[in-house]
Amino acid sequence: MMRHRPQLLPGTPGPGTPSFADHFSHVAGAYAARRPGYPAELFAWLAGLVTRRALAWDCATGSGQAAVGLAAHFARVIATDASAAQLAAAAAHPGVAYRAAPAERSGLETGTVDLVTVAQAIHWFDLPAFYAEVRRVLTPAGVIAAWTYRGAGLDDAALTGAVERFMLETVGPYWPSVRGLVNSGYQTLPFPFDEIAAPPFTMTAEWTLDQLLGYVATWSAVSRYREAQGRDPMSLIEAELLTAWGPRERRRQVRWPVLMRVGRV
Repeated sequence: MMRHRPQLLPGTPGPGTPSFADHFSHVAGAYAARRPGYPAELFAWLAGLVTRRALAWDCATGSGQAAVGLAAHFARVIATDASAAQLAAAAAHPGVAYRAAPAERSGLETGTVDLVTVAQAIHWFDLPAFYAEVRRVLTPAGVIAAWTYRGAGLDDAALTGAVERFMLETVGPYWPSVRGLVNSGYQTLPFPFDEIAAPPFTMTAEWTLDQLLGYVATWSAVSRYREAQGRDPMSLIEAELLTAWGPRERRRQVRWPVLMRVGRV
C-alpha cells in the first residue's frame, strides 16, 4: 500500500486543546506497516446502518486503516488524529482527507456527519468531551461505532499461549490503566447511545514470524517496558515463539475477534 505525507485539512489545535496520551508517534511507521487491517464486511455493515452516506468521520485514525475501508462506502471521509507523526504515515486514498485534530475538537461542522468510527482508540479519550462532540457533529439519524481487539490467536495453541503470557505477564504491568477497557471488549466502556447489536467480525492475516513480532513491537506496553527497564523485551517472546513456529518464513494464520459498541444518538 502506498504511503504518503497527507495533505492535511485545517485543524483546530490551539489554546485549550486537550492533551492526549501519545503512545504511538514514535512507532508511527511500524504501526502503519504492522497493524492488521479490518474486514471489508465490517464497513459494509456499518454503511448499511445509515440512510445517507455523504460524510464519515474516522476519529483517531492512526495510519488510516479504518478510513480507507470507509471510503468504499461514503462520498467523503475525514480522518482525524492528534498525532502528526501517525498522519504522516497514513495510507493515501483519494476519498480520505486527513486532519490533525484531537478527538474532542474535530473542527467538523455541526450536524454534517453520518457515521463516526473509532478503531482501537476510544479508550484513550476524554469520553464526556468526545461524546459531546459526537452529538454535535452527527446528523439526527447518525451512528457511532467503536471497536477494539486484543492479543492475537494463532493456529497453534502453544504459540497463542506464548503471546498471551507475554501480553499479560512480561509486559502486563506496563499497560496503561485504560487497557482494562480493551480487555473487557469495551463492555465496561460508558456508551450513552441507543445501542445496535453488531454481528461478529474477525480480522485475519497470514503472517511470518517476523511480521507477528513486528506487530507485537507496536504495543504501547512494549514501549513502556523499554522506557522503564532500559532493555527490549522482544527477545523474550521471540525466543519462546521460535520453539513452536518452525521456519521463520512459514506463514501462519493469525486471528483477532473484533469487539464492537454501536449506537445512535
